[in-house]
Amino acid sequence: MAFSSLSSAVSFPHTAISFPILLRNSSFSRRYALGSRAEFPLNPLRTRATWRPGGSEFYCSSSNGACSKELEEHADDRSEFFTFGSGLVSKKLEGLIASVLIFGQIASPIPIVGLESLPAPPANAILYSPDTKVPRTGELALRRAIPANTNMKAIQATLEDISYLLRIPQRKPYGTMEGNVKKALKTAMNEKDTILASMPEDLREKGSQFYTSLIDGKGGLQELIQYIKEQDPDKVSLALASSLETVAEIELLQAPGLSFLLPEQYLKYPRLTGRAVVEFTVEKGDGTSFSPEAGGEPRQTATMQIILDGYSAPLTAGNFAKLVADGSYNGTKLSTVNQAIISDNGTNKGSGYSVPLEIMPSGQFEPLYRTTLNVQDGELPVLPLSVYGAVAMAHSESSEEYSSPYQFFFYLYDKRNSGLGGISFDEGQFSVFGYTTAGRELLSQIKTGDVIKSAKLIDGQDRLIVPNES
Repeated sequence: MAFSSLSSAVSFPHTAISFPILLRNSSFSRRYALGSRAEFPLNPLRTRATWRPGGSEFYCSSSNGACSKELEEHADDRSEFFTFGSGLVSKKLEGLIASVLIFGQIASPIPIVGLESLPAPPANAILYSPDTKVPRTGELALRRAIPANTNMKAIQATLEDISYLLRIPQRKPYGTMEGNVKKALKTAMNEKDTILASMPEDLREKGSQFYTSLIDGKGGLQELIQYIKEQDPDKVSLALASSLETVAEIELLQAPGLSFLLPEQYLKYPRLTGRAVVEFTVEKGDGTSFSPEAGGEPRQTATMQIILDGYSAPLTAGNFAKLVADGSYNGTKLSTVNQAIISDNGTNKGSGYSVPLEIMPSGQFEPLYRTTLNVQDGELPVLPLSVYGAVAMAHSESSEEYSSPYQFFFYLYDKRNSGLGGISFDEGQFSVFGYTTAGRELLSQIKTGDVIKSAKLIDGQDRLIVPNES
């Protein structure tokens, strides 16, 4: 079964709502952490929690809603002991009364006599949410992953903030938007020489053309300022998208290769030293059709493109690009499992490499190998899984420290089945190496039994390095 080789990896929980919790004991200065997360099963008769006082873990499981004595013994103040599941909460009675009366006092203008005499203990539960500022589209994730000049990154960040400001309903902060564009324009004009000097000499002429377009071209910064002054959100959105596309083109010219050295032991693997584009043609396996394009006819085959990012995952993207170039994915069957579309396991299909798990943490300059990220501690990848259409390798059947040499999957991100901040429960556990950019709407139409009729490397062949296999 194709799904089995994902090990426990592509398992997307539907039976629990999980988030990290800190529990503070008001009688003592120490804090107790419920492990990395507390799980609230949908079945109210089952309770699970991990209690970690002072670094030691204790597991609590019960069918009647009350945790075991083992857990209770490690709560220094039993009056503040929590149990989850069936709704049983044992706390100081006066604390509960005080909470009710305080709510009543807030809701009612009539003063409640005697309220001041009741103690109101401090809050006992603190919800911790990791930094959730992760890209929500493949295009945004790919743009942020380019290792470009710091001035261009500053311009990019300033413009991207406008995307969030545009989402504000009714009275949009056009003044703030105009200030952002003027700031980006000032940086671009003052740092022109530095921006162009960051490109290889043979690419500077092309870079100069993009630079001129960014300043004065159609959809450039000057035009964007004009649309903001007109307070036309539709025109602002289109011009902003155009400016950001030009920013990305300039950044790509500034990053002709990897910005770090690969560990020597990994030089034997194929590697992608930049970006590449793969085009898939998918065919219906049951004789049905894909939905027609605008004004078109239903079709049995559909085409989509994915962009591979060698900047953040050079080994994983390199292995995948080599398999595509070798024709190894032609005729590959697809299966749908929970929130993923997964390829078959590639038995008797080409010769892929079992590449080590490869994840670049946000804010770092090189990937981590054979290790996952701890999202609960704020570690997030440059290429997040929590994006609809993310492309990643399955885990190796032999070890989750390595990716499968062949099997990959499209991740069908769904915020309803995610944790706090919309982060996937499997974030930081897989080698994500690209995103579906064109034909993304087709993913929801792919069913088990559909086939990759052809896979072609249509751009980036010159950035694929394949060592001598001798």
